[in-house]
Amino acid sequence: MGSAVPERPPAGQSSPWAVFLVSLRLGLTSFGGPVAHIGYFREEFVTRRQWLSERSYADLVALCQFLPGPASSQVGMALGLSRCGHAGALAAWAGFTLPSAVLLMSLAMGLSSFGQALPPGVLQGLKVVAVAVVAQAVWGMARTLCTDVPRISLMTAAACWVLLAPTAWAQLGAIALGAAVGLWLFKPAASDSADALPIAVSRRTGAAWLTVFAALLVGLPLAASLWPSPALAMVDAFFRAGSLVFGGGHVVLPLLQTEVVANGWVTHDTFLAGYGATQAVPGPLFTFAAFLGASMNQGPTGWAGGLLCLVAVFVPSFLLVAGALPFWAQWRRHARMQAALAGINAVVVGLLLAALYQPVWTGAVHSPQDVALALVALVALMHWKLPPWLVVAGCAVLGGLLGALTGRTLAP
Repeated sequence: MGSAVPERPPAGQSSPWAVFLVSLRLGLTSFGGPVAHIGYFREEFVTRRQWLSERSYADLVALCQFLPGPASSQVGMALGLSRCGHAGALAAWAGFTLPSAVLLMSLAMGLSSFGQALPPGVLQGLKVVAVAVVAQAVWGMARTLCTDVPRISLMTAAACWVLLAPTAWAQLGAIALGAAVGLWLFKPAASDSADALPIAVSRRTGAAWLTVFAALLVGLPLAASLWPSPALAMVDAFFRAGSLVFGGGHVVLPLLQTEVVANGWVTHDTFLAGYGATQAVPGPLFTFAAFLGASMNQGPTGWAGGLLCLVAVFVPSFLLVAGALPFWAQWRRHARMQAALAGINAVVVGLLLAALYQPVWTGAVHSPQDVALALVALVALMHWKLPPWLVVAGCAVLGGLLGALTGRTLAP
């Protein structure tokens, strides 16, 4: 963490293999959902490795909040893209996604013999550690991005707004309002110019990726109706689910349930079992698609079906990030865009602050034991300077021990 020796190679000289290894570690240890993932990414890439500045990281988070799809996975892709181009984006996605995808596909193909993979107390400990991870991220980002009364006020207003109106549209509206307030209030000086964010993709290439995204979004439903086949229908359904979801990974669940359960591809009981298992594995919630693909009653199934659906649900994220980031990297350097980003960044901190309460705190903390475990995890991260993966493992062990000692789970 903060005491580690920075690992900051010159821009453009990171190898895809290095990006993959860092992302793989995150994919193996990042529990807690998309908000917690953003905290893990910040700790790994901003604080520990210093691959980009706090402001550049907040700018990437703001961009990915605008785009449909899984924000945390898109942040990872954008970081990989900024380090070493398209290969870096694919390496970041593979490292962060494959651990949970492999676990879920394995579970789908042997569900009857797995049973409860972990004691409930261990799962509860993994949920509680997310509270500490998000709290650390909120504190660190607020100290850097909310440095005066207007920014602190904007952060507070955004947090209150999304708590009172917990919808994806409310979050997008808060971000848009933050941009408007930033344009009105903030006048960045020369020293406030954008930090370096090298992108190894041209604007022409970015425009081509956006064109491919639009063509697939329109063309896949037409192709599935003209040439009926189970595989093409699966690709169409999961591509649309990954293209039209705003507000985080959980929002994709109703879309997927409508597609796979209503069409008879997966039973309702299997769907619910897979959803529960997805909460217990690290990495992005969108890897639920791998479980569903491996559980299909028709068309490709097993490993083939899981990989097909996994790729289909994430392709829109890659196309959107690779398409939008070259334009974003230039827009963010303009003075007026810097003013807008100052407001957006304050709002992003407010959104994380609201998420710290709902769903992170409300979903994990239900007893004095939970509060105690969250406090220990927060101190371990912020003051003992322990690595996040060790804190995650420790909370899992402590959660299991507390559950065994009390004769119940940490959650009621």
